Amino acid sequence: MGRSWWGWGDEDAAVTGEEAAALEQRVAALLPDADLTAHRPPAVHDVPLPAPRVSAPAALRAFVSDGHADRVAHARGKAFRDVVRNLHGAVDHAPDLVARPRTEQDVTDVLDWCTGAGVAVIPYGGGSSVVGGVEPRFDGPAVCLDTTAMNKVLEVDATSRAARVQAGILGPALEDALRPAGLTLRHFPQSFEFSTLGGWLATRAGGHYATVLTRIDDLTESMRVVTPAGTSESLRVPGSGAGPSPDGLFLGSEGTLGVITEAWVRLQDRPRYTASAAVHFDDYAGAVAATRALVQSGLSPSNCRLLDPVEAMLNAGTASQGGVLVLGFESADHPVDAAMDRAAELCADHGGAVRDRRSDDRAENSAGGRSGPGSAGAGGPARRWRSSFLRMPYQRDALAARSMIVETFETACTWDRFDALRHAVTAAAQDAMAQEGAAGVVSCRFTHVYPDGPAPYFGVYVAGRWGATVTQWDAIKSAVSEAIAREGGTITHHHAVGRDHRPWYDRQRPDVFAGAFRAAKSALDPGGVLNPGVLVDSDPRAAGRRNADPAPSR
Repeated sequence: MGRSWWGWGDEDAAVTGEEAAALEQRVAALLPDADLTAHRPPAVHDVPLPAPRVSAPAALRAFVSDGHADRVAHARGKAFRDVVRNLHGAVDHAPDLVARPRTEQDVTDVLDWCTGAGVAVIPYGGGSSVVGGVEPRFDGPAVCLDTTAMNKVLEVDATSRAARVQAGILGPALEDALRPAGLTLRHFPQSFEFSTLGGWLATRAGGHYATVLTRIDDLTESMRVVTPAGTSESLRVPGSGAGPSPDGLFLGSEGTLGVITEAWVRLQDRPRYTASAAVHFDDYAGAVAATRALVQSGLSPSNCRLLDPVEAMLNAGTASQGGVLVLGFESADHPVDAAMDRAAELCADHGGAVRDRRSDDRAENSAGGRSGPGSAGAGGPARRWRSSFLRMPYQRDALAARSMIVETFETACTWDRFDALRHAVTAAAQDAMAQEGAAGVVSCRFTHVYPDGPAPYFGVYVAGRWGATVTQWDAIKSAVSEAIAREGGTITHHHAVGRDHRPWYDRQRPDVFAGAFRAAKSALDPGGVLNPGVLVDSDPRAAGRRNADPAPSR
């Protein structure tokens, strides 16, 4: 059936039948007054769109489409508000054209044409953005530059454990290509199946590991980026002190400075030994203290996700007064039972009781191996949470079609600020729900933990009103974003800035840095065509008008 145009993932993986009935029963038990009438999306060809405002030059037409379905499917990402607007058939902004470059030269040609014509370019990988990062939310024509035709692993350096990879490759294809060498990138965001290496780099994505190798930054050795001003390729070395990092400029630039076409990424041997457990707590403060002790101990667990009692009940099916810590260790070199033993001792010091503990020596050969998001899971609550984690986006869509507001927001803060931040965010969300006349609950889990602080990931489950759920969510999102900023958290830990987080990002970044970034944008993208409105403002129409004006007389 292929990819869903309106929601998450593949159409044939949507929530139906018994799963849908069970989901409705859980929601009804939690929010008995919720209206769970199901609404269906329109067919993609029934979604109204204006005609394209531009046409591609003849030299580009072999890889450029103006097809209706292409334009609708590339109009926005996969956030809750994107899904709901799609359910209503309201695609207010859509690209005029979709370009699928096959080579780096194709990328250069698209940027040259768009810069000269004043047409905006939105780099697009798997389209899994949840922050408005790929939506042409501006006036004027736009080209969506879909990189997924550039999807090869070009070279593997097994000696250095690195690979040169094209940016448009999707997560599963990347892992499949590395498996015969017994290697893995070991980067598994929740969007793993439907996101690209280039998207991970452009948004500084967070992946599977809860500690140490938490971000794609940690796995980046070198990058190649095509900009309207030329191509940047950084030196491939394990580390360098030669001035500011070129990669640091483009990591997290969200398509505003250039189009990432290739990267050398650092690999690992595929894990052979794993140990996992679920640790139950009677007191949430003790659970937080145990998590902090773990991450500050140097044990470096691969999985260290603390689920608060609401999260444990909703997504792990477990009643726990103080929460559940989903804990895992893994290694390609040695058994990890000793690390789990010490972790259990640390948790016990703070009132934690280890359950569902498992160890596994998988004895993988060089061509084998099971891997995927959260593969070091345990049985019981941990395994149920992992299964729920993989189904969450599909269940979110099913609930969105039933007038529920199901969405997440994430941040990071230092340990000393976490208690105040959690209380402030929860109170802001509940106050906003009350003002919107909507009943709901707030959950919290840690997705990543650092010695100096956690990355709390909040979820809201709210009984909304059909036709008003986007407005209701926007009010909740604004309230919690203000609370995050006020309590010293970052506006995003791994979802990126996009257009949705711009107001708070503008306040978070130093003014001096903002000026420097605008200068870099002007130098690399003088026409201002790359992803206008993300990170900084730009107006490609002004460039088009300048290029259309006759040269001044002399």
